[in-house]
Amino acid sequence: MSGQKERIHTGELYLPLDEEILTFQLKCLEKLYDYNATRPSEQDKRQQLLKEMFAEIGEDCYIEPPLHSNFGCKNVHFGKNVYANFNLTLVDDTFIYVGDYVMFAPNVTVATAAHPIDPSLREKGYQYNLPVRIGNNCWIGTGAIILPGITIGDNVVIGAGSIVTKDIPSNVVAVGNPCRVLRQIGDRDKEILLQKQKNRI
Repeated sequence: MSGQKERIHTGELYLPLDEEILTFQLKCLEKLYDYNATRPSEQDKRQQLLKEMFAEIGEDCYIEPPLHSNFGCKNVHFGKNVYANFNLTLVDDTFIYVGDYVMFAPNVTVATAAHPIDPSLREKGYQYNLPVRIGNNCWIGTGAIILPGITIGDNVVIGAGSIVTKDIPSNVVAVGNPCRVLRQIGDRDKEILLQKQKNRI
């Protein structure tokens, strides 16, 4: 054993092209290929594959293919009732933790892999990984990008196209590049929605 695989989850520099890592990664990607090759009618098969692929996945999760993942979701932990639309990309070189009732719009990227700024280290192929954590009941908008090491709190809405470079606290709407807190979420949001619905009747 080279010892490189043990560094994947420690935040240390390591060489991702290590033979042991690549062998393990290839095995994980075979399952992902099978998942993306399923037909829409094969819902039971999809659910079984998700249970085999993920480190942890709760009940009533639905992930629309194609799903993209560096390690076939082997380092991904999903809670229950997670919904992901087309082209969710999980760069799961280390752990990604997602809570319950989270929604991913199309083309969202969650990345854990990072590379040194020092060009001499990049030239040698070094990499390091930082885990990402997303709380409960979040909505991640279309095309959002969540960078390595980020924590997003509960009940957060991330606006479409946002690039999340810093932690986001709970109960806020956050948008932009870089992503910033726009405002708090509160009872007023429920009142506005109810009023809009009432006006349509």
